[in-house]
Amino acid sequence: MENWIKVFETEAQVRAEIVKGVLEEHGIQAVVLNKKETVYKIFGTYHVLVQRDDSISASTIVQNEITF
Repeated sequence: MENWIKVFETEAQVRAEIVKGVLEEHGIQAVVLNKKETVYKIFGTYHVLVQRDDSISASTIVQNEITF
């Protein structure tokens, strides 16, 4: 995972999936990493990761094109 960069973090899985979908529509491969603790799923977040080479483009898309 060393070539993957976090471009978005949220407590809501649906928001992470939306960000992933928007990035993929722009041709950027993205994955959602579940960082919630395993027992009660109260603490933790979801991270959206992209390849290092796509991180600047992906960050720009997240900042300028995605609102919740």
